[in-house]
Order: sequence, then C-alpha cells, then structure tokens
Amino acid sequence: MSRELDERRAQHQRYKEDVKERGKPFYPYAMFHDTVMSLVVVGVIIGLAVIWKVTAGEDPNKPGLLGPLYAEPADPGTTNFVPRPDWYFYFLFYLLRIFKWPDTVILGTVGIPTVALVLLLALPFLDRRRERRVLRRPVAVVAAILTVLSMGVLTFKGATARESLGSETLAAVPTWAKRQGFENNKQALAGARLFATVGCENCHTYLGTGGSNFGAPDLSAIGKGQQASFFAQYVSNPRKFSNNIMPIYGQTYSKAQIAQIAAFLAASKGPH
Repeated sequence: MSRELDERRAQHQRYKEDVKERGKPFYPYAMFHDTVMSLVVVGVIIGLAVIWKVTAGEDPNKPGLLGPLYAEPADPGTTNFVPRPDWYFYFLFYLLRIFKWPDTVILGTVGIPTVALVLLLALPFLDRRRERRVLRRPVAVVAAILTVLSMGVLTFKGATARESLGSETLAAVPTWAKRQGFENNKQALAGARLFATVGCENCHTYLGTGGSNFGAPDLSAIGKGQQASFFAQYVSNPRKFSNNIMPIYGQTYSKAQIAQIAAFLAASKGPH
C-alpha cells in the first residue's frame, strides 16, 4: 500500500513539473481561443438573420432562403395552434398527460423531476466503488439503460402527441351531429361549432377528440339526465357549482351563444 502511494505521489509530481515546463495558462491563451470561437458563432447567427431578412422580402407568400417574415403578430387567443415546449422537455410534457390534474399532477411536475435530480446529485456519494469496467457494474448499467429508454419513450410520445386544433375539430361537427342525432337541431349545431372553435377541447374530450387536461370530464354523454337550462347556468358561471378551474364564460359570450352551447351539451346523450 505504501509503495502504491509513493508511486502516485511521484507520478503527480512529474505531472506538475510537465505542466510547469510545457503548459500554458488559461489567460490569455485559452481565453483567446474561446473568444475567437464565440465571435464565429455570433457571426454565423448574425449572418443567418441578415440572409433571412434580406431574402424573405415583404410578401409572406414568397418565403426566402430561411423562411418567410412574420405576416402578423401572434394571437395568444388562437385555437388553431397548440404551443409546445422545446424537444428536450417533451418527456416532461408527456408526463402531464399521465398524471392528471388536480390529484396527481404534482407528481409529474415536481415529484419525479425532483427525485431524479436528487438521485443524480447524490450518485457520486452513493457509489464510491473504484471498479469502472462495465461488465462488473450491472446495477449501474441496467439503471442507466432503463433511464435512457424511459426518457426516450416519453420524448417520442410527447413529440407525437396530438392536441385538439380548432380548425380540425370544426370539421368533425357534422360527424358529431350524426352520431349524437342532432343533425336537425340548429341550436345544437351552432353550439357544437362554437364548442369546437373556442378552445373547449383544450380541456374536455368529445367523441374521441380533445385534450383531457385539468381533470375535465368527457362530454360525449353529458346530456343524459340534464336539461339545457342547467348547462346554461353552469357554463355562465361554474363557480356556483364549486368549479374554480373552468372560466366564467358568461362574462365572455352572449346569452345567445351560451344558449347554443347549452343546447349542444343537452343534445349530447352519447353516440347512437
């Protein structure tokens, strides 16, 4: 043991002498290289921005080499676009589909990421073995493979998950009417079109489409045992029914629009 310690000390001393003889300090040598590379990256970004601006022109129908200019400001109230996180957050994005609001969503947003981070930080203190050969570390190898596979699957599922778009949902209204049997109910048809375009399916599901977020129920058969008057009151002010998540649509839409949505919900008694 003493001999090994002496050899390590001698090796470390030779390393220090070699660094002192042939090594170069971080400043200014390495810093100069970092600065030059940073300037190159910034220059490339500026060049791409200039090419995008110059080649695109003002006509949004004639994109340039790197795509068109923005034709109009972003609309935060649109239902034809579903915002998504960057790709490296897709696995967390999909966890929100597994853990539903409000009972278990805390596990997907705080619980699992926190536990994973704590385990990662504690790993150097928990595993102090000197053995580094892969075949002699089966537990670590299996844990790493399972972690990579699980994150890969969640990332893929998050990347390919479909959301309810207003433009796509509106095209499904005739099918809804036929399956639910309200083709000849003009009030219910108008309510179905309104339901499809104002973003209700960001939280609710209806005949297989929708988001099912925040624990919102499937409305495919919501009309069984209820009248349109009940739905009109509920949609106008969900707070009266102890629903503190759903917006108060009575402050946003007219009584006529509320009546149309109520007629649609009352006619939704399940597919025939």
